[in-house]
Amino acid sequence: MISRIVHAVFFLVLCPALVCAGDRPNVLLIVADDLGFSDVGFNGCKEIPTPHLDALAADGVVFEAGYASHSYCSPSRAGLLTGRYQQRFGHECNPGAYGEDAVAGLPLSETLISNVLVENGYHTGAVGKWHLGDAPKFWPTERGFQDWFGFSGGGMSYWGDSKKTGSHTGVLRNGIDVAESELSYLTDDFSAESVRFIQRNQSDPFFLYLAYNAPHGPDQVTREHLKKTEHIEYGGRAVYGAMVAAMDEGIGRVVSELKKQGLYDNTLIIFFSDNGGRAEHATNYPFRGHKGMLFEGGIRVPFTLTWPAKIVGGRKYARPVSALDLFPTILDAADIEVPENVQLDGVSLVPFLQNDYDVSPHETLYWRYAAGDDHYGYAVRHGDDKLVYSVYKGKHLLFNLANDPWERNDLAEQNPEMVEHLITLYQAWDEGLAEPLWLDPHGPNIKKEEGKRQAAVDAAARGEK
Repeated sequence: MISRIVHAVFFLVLCPALVCAGDRPNVLLIVADDLGFSDVGFNGCKEIPTPHLDALAADGVVFEAGYASHSYCSPSRAGLLTGRYQQRFGHECNPGAYGEDAVAGLPLSETLISNVLVENGYHTGAVGKWHLGDAPKFWPTERGFQDWFGFSGGGMSYWGDSKKTGSHTGVLRNGIDVAESELSYLTDDFSAESVRFIQRNQSDPFFLYLAYNAPHGPDQVTREHLKKTEHIEYGGRAVYGAMVAAMDEGIGRVVSELKKQGLYDNTLIIFFSDNGGRAEHATNYPFRGHKGMLFEGGIRVPFTLTWPAKIVGGRKYARPVSALDLFPTILDAADIEVPENVQLDGVSLVPFLQNDYDVSPHETLYWRYAAGDDHYGYAVRHGDDKLVYSVYKGKHLLFNLANDPWERNDLAEQNPEMVEHLITLYQAWDEGLAEPLWLDPHGPNIKKEEGKRQAAVDAAARGEK
């Protein structure tokens, strides 16, 4: 008891007045959908305006090697919200539509960050895209979220039109259909709902999970937002860019509300894309590949963390971090113990960012996707060495990311010992994984994509003498 009192007095002496009030931080976790690494200003984009995200990043830390735990939508979100490799519990693929398979959703045996926070006095809200199971038992309101405004599936018309997708994939408020007449443009609607959530929850700490479906297809945007990209001559890129700019404007509105309510300094704000940029119109420069691939362009994503009261901003952090780290980071920031029955794969980033440790949060990171018939693509990053087993190329590729972050030079033939070492690491990790509870078309689709690529290059060279 005495040691606790001494610790508390020491804390009061050293901490700013705002933090010493004893308030736990609010948490705002913002997720973009299929956003390209280089499609935000803080990562170098010059053609798509993202002034609000850039300002947020300037107040915080930009993770230069921030990774999603999977290369596409639903499994990535499962890892994000559980802090665990999603392959440990069979959530390795996108779930099908409601009614196709009652098992297709984030297993009910898993504990989400929302479960832990709501049990510790946080008011919790989910806004936007869910994509962790269409059946009602998988909905956010059954997974620790007290408020929910959004849709349960993986894709949705930005105008809220659910005629072609069925009522359970329309926009819902706490499980009840929202009339399309009440919707405008979903990106704007999700931003407005987030502002209202903050206005309703000023007195107690809150956790808001704001998961935009932008800039995922379909490519739809208002003429007002299109004015922001009138300078982009390629139409597809102009539309995509306007979708990103609309999201940025909405984030600006949410952050402005935090500042208006005096909550900004003590709010932990995380911005993250669920996977690499989509194949069309997004830019993952300078990295190789795109969404669905395990090259850097498929898994290295725009990623920032801002907490003005506790984390010094205006910095870039070069060591690898993972979306799996956000669960323990949030609990650490809120001074909440990890439940004894929860085995996390991530680590808290708070001490690394506060104390400038000269060590990496992770020595090794892993990825795996199911390609059907007990066949998997996978990747291992161990230090600066990275091994990719590409299902569609049918071979292992080895890269040294310190010298070649763009993955242009395959070193597999030059360094077979490192290939075997990384395969051994992967196999040891793989032993603790589950079989996928369901499959999706990803495996066949990426093989088709490789075929299309080869056809294109063959056609281009057909007239060569």
